[in-house]
Amino acid sequence: MNKNFETNPLIDRLPPHLKQFIKPQNYDSYSPINQAVWRFVMRKNISYLGKVAHESYLKGLDLTGISKDKIPSMYGMNRILKGIGWAAVAVDGFIPPNAFMEFQAYKVLVIASDIRQLENIEYTPAPDIIHEAAGHAPIIANPDYAEYLRRFGEIGAKAILSSHDNDMYEAVRRLSILKEAKVSKQEDIDNAEAEVYKLQNKKVPLSEMAQIRNLHWWTVEYGLIGDTDKPRLYGAGLLSSIGESKWCLSEEVKKIPYSIKAAETEFDITKPQPQLFVTPDFSYLMQVLDEFANTMALRKGGWRGLSKLIESKKVGTIELNTGLQISGVFTKMIRDEDNQVVFFKTEGPTALANREKELIGHGTETHPKGFSSPIGKLKGINLAIEDMGPRDLKAYNFYDNKRIAFEYESGITVEGLNITGIRNLQGKLILIQFEDCTVKYNNEILFTPEDGTFDLAVGSSIVSAYAGSADYHSFENLYHVSENTTIQPETDKTKIQLKALYQNVRDSREKDTISEGDLKSVFTALKSNHKQDWLLSLELLELADKFDVLDLKVKVQLYLNEQKISQPNIAHLIDDGLEIINEMH
Repeated sequence: MNKNFETNPLIDRLPPHLKQFIKPQNYDSYSPINQAVWRFVMRKNISYLGKVAHESYLKGLDLTGISKDKIPSMYGMNRILKGIGWAAVAVDGFIPPNAFMEFQAYKVLVIASDIRQLENIEYTPAPDIIHEAAGHAPIIANPDYAEYLRRFGEIGAKAILSSHDNDMYEAVRRLSILKEAKVSKQEDIDNAEAEVYKLQNKKVPLSEMAQIRNLHWWTVEYGLIGDTDKPRLYGAGLLSSIGESKWCLSEEVKKIPYSIKAAETEFDITKPQPQLFVTPDFSYLMQVLDEFANTMALRKGGWRGLSKLIESKKVGTIELNTGLQISGVFTKMIRDEDNQVVFFKTEGPTALANREKELIGHGTETHPKGFSSPIGKLKGINLAIEDMGPRDLKAYNFYDNKRIAFEYESGITVEGLNITGIRNLQGKLILIQFEDCTVKYNNEILFTPEDGTFDLAVGSSIVSAYAGSADYHSFENLYHVSENTTIQPETDKTKIQLKALYQNVRDSREKDTISEGDLKSVFTALKSNHKQDWLLSLELLELADKFDVLDLKVKVQLYLNEQKISQPNIAHLIDDGLEIINEMH
């Protein structure tokens, strides 16, 4: 298979759990109709967006090497993006939100390489190469915005999902695939849409990921910049949609100064947005992002952070005040009367780390069934183990190869044979190993000698909790690849004939020479066999106009007027195309 992208150091250093989402672009699979769709949208957008988009847009198109005449190849994009410190990879539609964010943190643009069908030329709910390459890529040429995007990915990748988010992701992915596929049954679309609405209408508290997704939507996807009275466009959803780029600036769309409140403002992916947020400049985006990050479990930790991880049912990490990091699927915690976590437990493969590096001998193969430990201060001495100096440890009998029994302020007791301790770079204990160990809480047995070696996490508080693993090497597959895959458009004899007509016109334009007879034959075949198609008529008119084939020009103009009457839903698109041709003079 043709991967069609130049390797880039940024892509090479991606972790395996992200690389699994990368797919070949298969550039040769783009049909001449796909190329015509790209060309129409880009020429229309550039013509209009040059007047209303942020100044970085047109500069970015040049810098990122995105052509208005043909779909960009990953090979070419990576060669050019490398110069501004970014890369791009092709994926299949929507990918899990944490994975999407993590790609961004590595300064890699995720590009859905499929392209919308002609029927969905104005808008598609499915991510496609027009949205990704023409919407996202140009703005990252602005250094302020590029750093915001990277930082957003870094923080967003740590946002904790809820189980509701997982259901919502799969439902939206399925709906977007069905809506874009021409072969989909209406019943299937209706059912998928009903599932999305059902989930959207569930009154569930917004998770961190839901809030960060809202911030992403109102900035990266649908952001406006400048003054609320006369803002400019920078969001990729606006820069890649012919319809919404105009609609968004109308008085019908409310313009709100951007703030952290956007995190609580939800959106409907199936409809144009009734309101948009306006940031004064790109640096302000970073300010709001940092304000939001201060509310996250990533920075606050505590029982609320651990509770979010338990609810997510996915691999997450807690970090103790000693720097010890525990990564796994958390299932239980015990809190004291002050709501301090005094015990936690994971189930299934678990890894321990310090400073994002897995502790030697403490990967998932050592802890395949989970990990549990009390934390806190010791009873009677009001001192945490991590705060004990050598004399304290000696005084309280923390000797290697000595039996020891001690009790936490919470009432949890530990009794066993102290084997050894692991220290961090500062020389402080972060882990103590025991054999023949029993851990109790009131009448509950939390650990028995039959469970094997007991590793006691040294620490008195949880200072951070976040999605994913401390060391990405610890888990082979952090993210599940969806079973809902993009449906490729079917091809029949009529479609093959239409593609050949588009190719004929494309060849004429690229060679900058025409055969009047060939163009007239194309037009005759188009009128006879493809009455619903309107875009090729515009391409024919453009060539007839350029090469002064007056009789063909008149006939095509009349035919386009007839199409505007017979297909009023696409009349404005024909007018847009005519406007583009007129602007060429």
